[in-house]
Amino acid sequence: MEPRTAPQDRPLAVALAGMAALAVAMGVGRFAFTPLLPMMLHDGVVTLAGGSWLATANYLGYLIGALACMALPWVAPRARQRWHAARLARWGLAATVLLTLGMALPLPGTWPALRFAAGVASALVFLNVSVWCMLRLVALGQPALGGLIFCGPGLGIVLTGLSASAMVALQWPAAAGWGVFGLLSVGLCAAIWPVLQGVALPASAAASGPVVDGSTPGHGPWARAGLTLAYGLAGLGYIVTATFLPVIARAALPAGSPWPDLFWPLFGAGVALGAALTTRTPAAWDRRWLLMAAYIVQAGAIALSLVWPGPAGFALGSLLLGLPFTAITFYALQEARRVWPAAGDSFPGLLTAAYGIGQIVGPPMVAWMLHHAATQGQGFVYGLAVAAAALGVGAVLYATMAWRWPLALRPAAR
Repeated sequence: MEPRTAPQDRPLAVALAGMAALAVAMGVGRFAFTPLLPMMLHDGVVTLAGGSWLATANYLGYLIGALACMALPWVAPRARQRWHAARLARWGLAATVLLTLGMALPLPGTWPALRFAAGVASALVFLNVSVWCMLRLVALGQPALGGLIFCGPGLGIVLTGLSASAMVALQWPAAAGWGVFGLLSVGLCAAIWPVLQGVALPASAAASGPVVDGSTPGHGPWARAGLTLAYGLAGLGYIVTATFLPVIARAALPAGSPWPDLFWPLFGAGVALGAALTTRTPAAWDRRWLLMAAYIVQAGAIALSLVWPGPAGFALGSLLLGLPFTAITFYALQEARRVWPAAGDSFPGLLTAAYGIGQIVGPPMVAWMLHHAATQGQGFVYGLAVAAAALGVGAVLYATMAWRWPLALRPAAR
């Protein structure tokens, strides 16, 4: 009788476990707040300005978590051997469950700390799961399945968005929503645990994609700086819409319209679809051009909500905003490994920190605009315009880098 294959040795099991882990960490730990915010506003437990600061606390925690992941290999190399990616991710998942359940308690004074800690846990899971699963899939000879991992946030968003819509129909309080999402995370973690364990096998940098010819000395630091800045702009570009989409839609559409509860799940469906499509991307394609196109799609989606503020415009804009959301992350991580393979997971940590800074800027910016604008709708218009402009600048940066430092492929060794 042949020995049974361990779950972490089965490529599809690895990809699905990564998908489920990101569904918990991102779809619940970070983005469940978006569909629950209108419910919290209705319950009178938070104001719109207060909700903005709760979102900011979460994004600040995400930044701190990313910086910690970036610094750990340098400040504690021996500890890193013990606290490897899979172990750190499992601790982050456990913390996400507890912190989500904590939001169900009627203790609003603790909510900023809980959302901050949930941000730290989300970054811990996102970075470590991404690195562990992608390296594991390369080692197992199935790197293309890595795109499936990034379907997780979208599927989590769809599930939490549709669930929140049903809770609104049933007139449930927001506290019940936090409790349900916490219990849902427990079930997903039970499926993840048997797979997410052990050290990922090392993989050669050449297996991850195109190899740059060394004929352009000195472009490395500039390419890394450009990628970091452009990726940070993506954090600012999407966050205004992703945080306030249901609130923006409710402000623009007639009272009692059923549509606002559906735009967020549509965003999640776009996220999952876009991540699945990345598995079909040829390895030889320049990721910088793909990233430029993704930024343009997101900027266009935001513009749609400005020029077509009706059900059709919001629906199409939500889908298009989500379509490149995790594809941007997947391609940026691939590009990070290409331009600085020796950095391990430190450079992805730096990129995630830059993304976190962009996210932190967004909600307070909107809160300030809401305070100074003549109407709430006008404040959101200003915020969305800035978000679209940030994505436009990021697209120009990628185009400039791709033009200045084109890929030079070397033939594979025989």
